Amino acid sequence: MWQLKNKVAVVTGGSSGIGLATVQRLLDAGAAVAFCGRNAQRLADARAQLMAQWPDAQLLAAQCDVLDPTQMTAFANEVQSRWGTASVLINNAGQGRVSTFATTDDGAWHEELRLKFFSVIHPTRAFLSQLKAAPAPAIVCVNSLLAVQPEPHMVATSAARAGVHNLVRSMATEFAPYGIRVNAVLLGLVDSGQWRRRFDARDDKSLDWAAWTAQLAADKGIPLARLGDPVEAANAICFLASPLAAYTTGGHIDVSGGLSRHA
Repeated sequence: MWQLKNKVAVVTGGSSGIGLATVQRLLDAGAAVAFCGRNAQRLADARAQLMAQWPDAQLLAAQCDVLDPTQMTAFANEVQSRWGTASVLINNAGQGRVSTFATTDDGAWHEELRLKFFSVIHPTRAFLSQLKAAPAPAIVCVNSLLAVQPEPHMVATSAARAGVHNLVRSMATEFAPYGIRVNAVLLGLVDSGQWRRRFDARDDKSLDWAAWTAQLAADKGIPLARLGDPVEAANAICFLASPLAAYTTGGHIDVSGGLSRHA
C-alpha cells in the first residue's frame, strides 16, 4: 500500500485522533509501530483496540511526555532494543490555543511555543541516530494551516505553527545528506477531541453532530463543506513517510478541504 511493510515506525501523540488513525494505517501497511502519549488509560484503551483488530501486530504503547527529553530518550532506546532502528518518525502532538494578542500573557506564550517546538525537537533528537542508520528514513510533522494562514483569535498557536513550518524546511536541508526526508501536513479543520468538546458545549442542543459540523464548515467557508476525517490526514502522513514520496523533502501537503487561501 505505502511500501512500509516491516518498517519500524514511531508516532507521538498516537493514542487518539489523527495519531491513532496514523497508527492504524501503519499497521495496515505491515509496519511495526511504537506510539506514545501521556494518558495511561487512553494508551491502554488504544492498544486494546488495535490488538483486537491486528492480533499479530508488532505494537508498543509507551507512556511518556514529548516535552521531557529523558523520557523520549528512554522511549527511543526501548524501540531500538525491541525492533532495531526506527526508520519513520511521525511528530504529532499538541492542540490549538484560542487567544488574541491582548489575551495571551507571557506564561501562555511560553507554554504554546514550548509545546509546538519541543514536541518536534525532543522526539527528533531522540530518534535521529536511529534514522541516520535506517534505510529510506523519513520524518513527518503534523502541522496546521495556521502556519501559513494565521487567525487573529489563535495568535500564539499561529505564530508557533509558522515556526514549525520553518523548522521542517531547515531540518530537511540539514538532514538531507543522511538521506532523511522531512515533510509535514498542514491541517485545516479535522474531526478531533477538541471539536467534539466544542460540540458538547454548543448553544443549540437541537443540532446533531452532522448539522453542527455542516454549519461550522459553512461559517468557516470550507469549499468541501465538511470537516476532515482523521483517516484522511493519516493517509497524507503515511504517503509522506513512505518510499512513494522518495523525492519529496521540505514539503507540506495541504489537508484542509480547500480552506487554504495561501499561494
